[in-house]
Amino acid sequence: MRLGPKPRKERLSARIRVATVCAFMSLLSGCIGDGAGSSMNLFASRPMTAAQSVTLFIASTRRDDRRVGESVGDGGVHHAMAMMNVPPGHQPGIIEAPTFGKPNPNSHFTMLNARAMTPERFASEIGSHISGRVGADRDILLYVHGFNTSLEEARLRLTQVVVDARFGGVPVLFTWPSESGMLSYVSAKERATASRDALQGLIRDLAATPGVGRVHVLAHSMGSWLAMEALRENAIAGHPDLGGKLGDVMLAAPDIDLGVFRQQMVRLGSAARVSIFVSRGDRALSLSSRLAGDRPRVGAMDPKNAQDATDLRNLGVRVYDLSGFSNGFIGHGAYADAPDVIRSIGAQLAEPRKDDAASVAVIGAEGGSASSISAPPVQPLPPMDEGPIPPGALR
Repeated sequence: MRLGPKPRKERLSARIRVATVCAFMSLLSGCIGDGAGSSMNLFASRPMTAAQSVTLFIASTRRDDRRVGESVGDGGVHHAMAMMNVPPGHQPGIIEAPTFGKPNPNSHFTMLNARAMTPERFASEIGSHISGRVGADRDILLYVHGFNTSLEEARLRLTQVVVDARFGGVPVLFTWPSESGMLSYVSAKERATASRDALQGLIRDLAATPGVGRVHVLAHSMGSWLAMEALRENAIAGHPDLGGKLGDVMLAAPDIDLGVFRQQMVRLGSAARVSIFVSRGDRALSLSSRLAGDRPRVGAMDPKNAQDATDLRNLGVRVYDLSGFSNGFIGHGAYADAPDVIRSIGAQLAEPRKDDAASVAVIGAEGGSASSISAPPVQPLPPMDEGPIPPGALR
């Protein structure tokens, strides 16, 4: 057998295969690589003048959070709290990160510190962070990331969303073992399924936090399927609205089969206010559809198409068309890369609620339920209208 360089034709074929695999992984990626850290800034906003810190609560089904490559879940849930730094000069729609080397807190997103927590301590700390807050600032934003996303990427994305949307409540990240090797999209769905019960329990526990206002859910790509399944399980268990604590459910580029989504919505009924962010130019969802036998994905539906418009109308959800905001070749992360879109999400979260706009969360010495005291009225923010988001509408 002759050893030595492969024939040119064979070498070229190998390169094509590698390029195809790389493109496949990029298309299905739910991580920050689709625009975060780029020059994407469709509607210029003033940069921050000072650094800002964000405290994240993290529930993880990854086996070892310190080594992100160890991504196969063991069925258990690990809890932690992380302090994140957003640099001065941060531009909305961008996650400032170094090209190489370690991040600099003066110019990059960084994690200042993190510590593991017991489940009891995790719940207690969330309650403490809610205590004393007023109105919508008592809310929790639960973020569920998508396929091929590392723990670090998920932390950075949620931090960016919190800052750019000006969310004043408590952010919680649910991270599942989604970072995968090549051509493992199907197995990632299995790992998401294995994390479903853990997310269901987390949602239920967050809603039971003393003094909490609402629990909002923001999920991306395959994480949207996971979030909807967890909400569906809670609905089957008799808690479709989480005792009145379920807030907005926002699904960005949801990688969900249309038929499955119909069943999920039937279970939730009118208990949830669900919004979906769609883009007809999302190549990642187009590829996902082909892998599923050309089954349509909810996030790739086109409101301008008569059949899609009818299907969307029958679902009873709010629909926002981000086709005009898609960035680059993939167009899978428009919800967080376009400043006007992320501000629209923030406006939706901050919509005043007549029933508790003046409520203050106060946790008693026994850790019991919160009481409400009078507070100044909250100034209303502009509501988010259905349909395409016009450029500069919320500047």
